[in-house]
Amino acid sequence: MTAALLLAPGISRADVILDWNEQGAAAVLAARQSPPEGARTMAMMHVAMFNAVNAIERRYLSLGFEGHAPEGASSKAAAAAAARAVLSKLFPDQREALDKAWAASMQQVTVSGERGVEAGVALGEAAANDCNQMRAGDGVGAANAYRPITAPGVYVPTALPASHDWREVKPWVLKKPSQFRPGPPPALTSALWARDYDEIKELGSRTSAKRTAGQTEAARFWTMIGVPAWNPLVRSFAASSKTRSLIDNARLFALANMAATDAFVAVFDAKYAFNFWRPITAIRNGDSDGNDATAADPAWLPLVDTPMHPEYPCAHCITAGAVATVLEAEFGTGSVPTFSMTSATASGVTHRWERIADYVTEVDNARVWGGIHYRNSTEVGERMGRAIGRLVVTSVLKPLPKE
Repeated sequence: MTAALLLAPGISRADVILDWNEQGAAAVLAARQSPPEGARTMAMMHVAMFNAVNAIERRYLSLGFEGHAPEGASSKAAAAAAARAVLSKLFPDQREALDKAWAASMQQVTVSGERGVEAGVALGEAAANDCNQMRAGDGVGAANAYRPITAPGVYVPTALPASHDWREVKPWVLKKPSQFRPGPPPALTSALWARDYDEIKELGSRTSAKRTAGQTEAARFWTMIGVPAWNPLVRSFAASSKTRSLIDNARLFALANMAATDAFVAVFDAKYAFNFWRPITAIRNGDSDGNDATAADPAWLPLVDTPMHPEYPCAHCITAGAVATVLEAEFGTGSVPTFSMTSATASGVTHRWERIADYVTEVDNARVWGGIHYRNSTEVGERMGRAIGRLVVTSVLKPLPKE
């Protein structure tokens, strides 16, 4: 499964969860949602699908949904109806695409000989309405109230940084956005700061002679952000075994996307708490950090364009760590069948891994090689993500006690 599939939804694999994951991802891209907004959308859709299917199969604790399934209700119809209802509420202008996806799902249900379709649809719509109400007023979409740091009369760039409102968004599982807020970034006078400064100055420069072709490729590969950066991986694992059930896949996608969303909440809480400078700023001002081991380069540029928000910690690294921890809880931390992925930002390139942790390591390295994150920031971000992933898999959607 590859990121390219996100651009061509509606390919039926007889698994309504995977089909609607593609449709949801395509809707996020069409709406041009920011990475955290897209994660929230996918979490809402998959939580609603999980709650609908679980109300029928009753294998796990639900996430707040108390609806009861009529006898014989169709799980597939319930899942599809939940997904359509969530996406229709969020993207009313995408009705034509969603109706097409819905027709494909209903055809699949008909071909498979499902019974209880009408009851399943009603249940799915109830689960979606419950999820929409659960996330109403969660803080997404608040005004960007960021105040640039300056002195009266002194010019600063006027573009506002991204996702400032996400530092106060209500999480899915975290008790509060700052629950896993790390300690501060390294002191500018420290040896650790000099180490990170010199590494990214040398390897992350647009004109670096030390960065290898493979490192450059990885840096460009992982300029892919948001929903396309992890959902294809989850789809690949979800489709890896013919024995996985509908409820197994519904739960996996719900956990992964809740973990990713909470990772964004946590990382933007930390980013705006510390407001740490990016390499392009630090290296151009290396003569002002009080560290004799750092030398300024007033014309330094990173390989890839710097994201418009504070540096510490790494957002890519926290989402990768969170999703990987969910996948490892399901598929293990050792070797797995080779999984692969493509990227819209690295045409014709396929990356492959044999351990889930290796995917995370590549993401971490890529942000250094791209010139946008210091090494310590990637390490801190991954640790935060893994803590969030562990919290999610141990706190919600847990198996019901066996009777």
